[in-house]
Amino acid sequence: MTDFVRATDAADPGASGPGARRVALPDRFGDCWIERTALDDGLAVVRSHYLPTRELAEETVLSGGGPTLVITFGLSGESGFVAKDGLRLRFRAGHTTLTAFNESRGERRFNGETAVRQLRLILSGAALSRYLGEAAVARLANRNGVRPLGEYTTAAWCSTLLRPLLAPGETTPLDLHIAALTLAAEHLRPLMSASAPAAPSACLSTADIERLTRARDVMQSHMDRPLTIAYLSATVGLNECKFKQGFRDLFGATPHQFLLEIRMRRARVLLQSGSQVAQAAYAVGYQHPASFSAAFARHFGQTPKSVGPERGATHGMGKDPRH
Repeated sequence: MTDFVRATDAADPGASGPGARRVALPDRFGDCWIERTALDDGLAVVRSHYLPTRELAEETVLSGGGPTLVITFGLSGESGFVAKDGLRLRFRAGHTTLTAFNESRGERRFNGETAVRQLRLILSGAALSRYLGEAAVARLANRNGVRPLGEYTTAAWCSTLLRPLLAPGETTPLDLHIAALTLAAEHLRPLMSASAPAAPSACLSTADIERLTRARDVMQSHMDRPLTIAYLSATVGLNECKFKQGFRDLFGATPHQFLLEIRMRRARVLLQSGSQVAQAAYAVGYQHPASFSAAFARHFGQTPKSVGPERGATHGMGKDPRH
């Protein structure tokens, strides 16, 4: 049997920490709560822990004055979301999922007697405009319902930055802000300017756009592999010529330019987090550290060795959980 929880059924015990507010379901549904910590105007971190006694369907009704973008980090277990229009999303441990919505109506689904822990970064309003740009926000505002933007295996370097967000009461506000913005910048970058879709070419069908978006997602989640035009085009079912032209039309950059950009920026984050040059090179798809060093220097005008750990991003880390 499945328990159904209406959006109005949650109990609010009040603030549970500096700037944090926890909302819990009644005890009869199990140990299920969400804790939201506001970091800035339009920027919040939300931790969730759900351990329902039986299968659970929780009604969700969210609406606001503009688009909201959510980055979900799955920590343990798995949950689902079924929108009113039939869209289905899955949130899994070890995976990062990006979604956007102007209004969200549907049900969150949980299995009984299975713990699900997640952490979400939520950007809206002023923060979304500031960090993503007005043009990208306008594109998100044109879509109705919940829009999936991508799902990736959570990178190993994220764990260091997630730690303070999982224990906000043990971390300074500055460190929380640094961790949240570093994670957001890395995951939102593909949506910004050159890498975000401009006006889709009239010759691109909806199916073509979906295939090209899937190719972009493959690049982002598998940049440590030797990705070629032949492989990417075959993976998404386009011929090479249409793939290259369509990718440029849709994302404003060639596949090679896009892949180089996300590899270099990911490498810089890894180096700033304390990775060795060789480790960063292998993590972004280079077999030879020397080739990586040359490419990095051309791209940023500085050598990888000159990029050290950012002290502020690793100072004062706390311990566990999140939604």
